[in-house]
Amino acid sequence: MIQELIFTNFLSFRDKTKFSFEATKDETFEENQVVEVTPGVRLLRFSLLYGANASGKSNLLSAINFLSEFWFERKEDMDQSTDVIPFLLDTETPKKVSEFEFKFYIGSVKYWYILHLDRNIVKKENLYYYKTVQPTMLFSREFKDGQSIIKINQSAIKISNAVLEELNMRCLPNMSFFAARNQVNCSLSLIDEVRDWFKIGFLPIIQPRTHMFEYAGKKMYSDNELKQYMLNFIRKADFNITGINTKKESKPIPDFVRSAILENNEISKSAKEKILEEPVYESLETDFEHTVKNTRGIEKYILPNTLQSEGTRRVLGIETAIYEALKNEQILLIDEIESSLHPDLLEFVIEKFLSKKNRSQLLVTSHYDPLLNAVDNLFRKDSVWFTEKEEDGNSKLYSLVEFKGLNKLSSYQKSYRNGLFGAVPKIKNI
Repeated sequence: MIQELIFTNFLSFRDKTKFSFEATKDETFEENQVVEVTPGVRLLRFSLLYGANASGKSNLLSAINFLSEFWFERKEDMDQSTDVIPFLLDTETPKKVSEFEFKFYIGSVKYWYILHLDRNIVKKENLYYYKTVQPTMLFSREFKDGQSIIKINQSAIKISNAVLEELNMRCLPNMSFFAARNQVNCSLSLIDEVRDWFKIGFLPIIQPRTHMFEYAGKKMYSDNELKQYMLNFIRKADFNITGINTKKESKPIPDFVRSAILENNEISKSAKEKILEEPVYESLETDFEHTVKNTRGIEKYILPNTLQSEGTRRVLGIETAIYEALKNEQILLIDEIESSLHPDLLEFVIEKFLSKKNRSQLLVTSHYDPLLNAVDNLFRKDSVWFTEKEEDGNSKLYSLVEFKGLNKLSSYQKSYRNGLFGAVPKIKNI
């Protein structure tokens, strides 16, 4: 589980910024929304982020998503970019490194990961774990004399000189240690526990324009348990859908696509021969059974997914991702979760996630401020965060619980609308 992320000089965040899933002493919804990963350390399963357009909400999600992608992105040569984007609204920050500190728990063991990099080179990459209150280094990595130098703590992890030499050779200056480690056949015990958690612990970020329905169809085709879960969900959500059927269909490859493939010299001869023999491709098609009640009684009709509303398609995709996060205790990021969803359905989706007690975590952004009325009724005060853009373009991140006198407020939504928490558009009269 994520405990906290501290980062500097990334996208719209120029200054040192801290986001935390650590719970306050408040015991509201303690049973399902808080996980005590080790005595005295309580982590939240849900966080909700508000802010005006272009205030930095999405960029916080992007910081986490950048790490999850960078860890395993293999670079082909040293000239490729690290893909990190520093704060660009300043003459100095593009020349400086971007810094990340990531603290998390695997089981009851705490880890601390550090990454410093610019657009071309990883300057520093360290991993620690905590046997006691003091961190123990597992590996360190620095850029020196034009190359990356990796050191492994031999007292914590046994490794031969040959393996260490190969790790150093594979680790190009513009990629992560973990991408290099994946190319070396060896066992690194504690480091591999982190690598495996990094690999399976994060689901792809969901953005407002992410096409989610195809993902849902593929998952339902191969997982009958998920299919039943989704049927129960849509019945409770008051759709008139009473059945889902996902099947594979063979379709002819269009002539212009087939010609382009056959003319492509990078495609193997055997692949081209297969296309000539069987000029078809497999496509997943999902149909929905709708049950209606009319003057003739109860009738059932089959409609394809193309005739479902955008809201229906999106909520099925989101709920499929949430099912996966719950099932595998993963971390899921959703940007503008309210997109195409009715407010009641939005609350139902969040409530379904929070009703399950496990170690999955959900971080979402939203513009839908009436959801603030659900604080203390659906989720906790320390689950709410805000971003605000300052005059110099820097994004500032802060938590609802930093404000005093919250218990005296009659409505969090009205207080937010009235500017008490900031993080609202500054509309000017011109």
